[in-house]
Amino acid sequence: MPPTNAKLNAFPVFMRVDGEAVAIVGNGEAALAKARLLAQSSAVLRIIADNASSGLLDFIASTGAVRIEAAYEAAHLRDAALVFAASGDEALDRRVAEDARRLSIPVNVVDRPELCDFFTPALVNRAPVAVAIGTEGAGPVLAQMLRGRIDRMLSPSLGRLAALAASFRTAAEKLPKGNRRRRFWSDFFAGAPAKAIEAGELAEAHGAALELLTQDAPVEGHIALVGAGPGAEDLLTLRAHRLLMEADAIVYDALVPEAIVAMGRRDAERLPVGKRKGCHSKSQEEINALLIELGRAGSKVVRLKSGDPLVFGRAGEEMAALRGAGVAYEVVPGVTAAFAAAADFELPLTLRGVTSSMVFTTGHDLKGNSLPDWAKLAISGATVAVYMGRSVAAEVAGRLIEAGLSPDTAVAVVENASLGTRRRFHGTLADLPSLEARADLTGPVMTIIGDAVAGANFERSEPLAAHRCEDTGHEGAASAVAQGVEQ
Repeated sequence: MPPTNAKLNAFPVFMRVDGEAVAIVGNGEAALAKARLLAQSSAVLRIIADNASSGLLDFIASTGAVRIEAAYEAAHLRDAALVFAASGDEALDRRVAEDARRLSIPVNVVDRPELCDFFTPALVNRAPVAVAIGTEGAGPVLAQMLRGRIDRMLSPSLGRLAALAASFRTAAEKLPKGNRRRRFWSDFFAGAPAKAIEAGELAEAHGAALELLTQDAPVEGHIALVGAGPGAEDLLTLRAHRLLMEADAIVYDALVPEAIVAMGRRDAERLPVGKRKGCHSKSQEEINALLIELGRAGSKVVRLKSGDPLVFGRAGEEMAALRGAGVAYEVVPGVTAAFAAAADFELPLTLRGVTSSMVFTTGHDLKGNSLPDWAKLAISGATVAVYMGRSVAAEVAGRLIEAGLSPDTAVAVVENASLGTRRRFHGTLADLPSLEARADLTGPVMTIIGDAVAGANFERSEPLAAHRCEDTGHEGAASAVAQGVEQ
């Protein structure tokens, strides 16, 4: 399976063919298919066919394509911008490819990807907008399936909207660079002009675009506190993806994967603010001040937080700061790590007849002298999800056992929940302290404790007990507590 950061062997480009000759060599269906594809462009088609099929002849007659009714010769390719070898004769197609390369003309050989200089995409045509889907020749059927999905997503009026946009490009370039110009285009493509085009009202669309150009109101900033989810890109919400594509600036934490940050608009300012354990590049107060500064400057900002912003994301402090500064904001939920970890284990967080409640907490809640209320809930049967608890695993286990939770209570642990690199472990509360010595666990660790954990799927999980023999100095303490409770 290729890595998620695999490189493209064929880089997609759009080549100018207006008025240029494109040569197609072939008599039958393959040549006709290429001719139909190229007919969506303004290229001049030159079809070399000495024994053309009736379908190809009909196409030539209806489109005005140039036909060369002769056996193929290399001279037929001269001055062409592109060449397609589509005869179905392996020797002839190879000869066409060799002649094209000798003339320095890019060539595509139908069904022979190893002979191709370029690949023809599956095309969604909303001229002047085009979406091209390629698979480097590996999966033409897949490309067509994707084309069908994208075709259904795009409005039939998109081409007319793009053509209207082209007529306003010069005027828009007179607007101040930055937020003002970007906001014009954002409102153009998502606001009144787009709605008018959709309704078939071209004059109204033109007037709405003129009104956008003359608006003098200051651009208001907006901050979106967005949950990036547990790490997997495809667990990002559609709303989060849309906001990333619209953002002027992306402010993100260290635990947010680069692949998700990269889903933002390419020219958006990217501002890492760290906040990984032991390495805080910015304090919370500095982050608050940065968000206020960006908002007052009129920027659309996505504040990306790992998981859900309202679960141990300190969103409350940021919202309070933004409210106090009068900066508009919204909150976009994300999949929190507890849900991703449970999904990795096929683990029911609530289970009828076993537990009907759950607790989200961090192991650091046990640092105080008094036992927190959630520990009492755990004893009464609630499922407990502990965030970032590897370094305090022994303390979590010891305090819970001391408070009365059985050492045999089931435990599930996931490192890098939702990602392909995830690792799963299972055991009991008495096994949990072994986590603290696991220097090999470098990713975020999620621990779920409770009777409902027993219903998980442990087929792809390693037992925690296998590591208990590596005494960290804490297993003994937890065991002693357990023995004291049991006596």
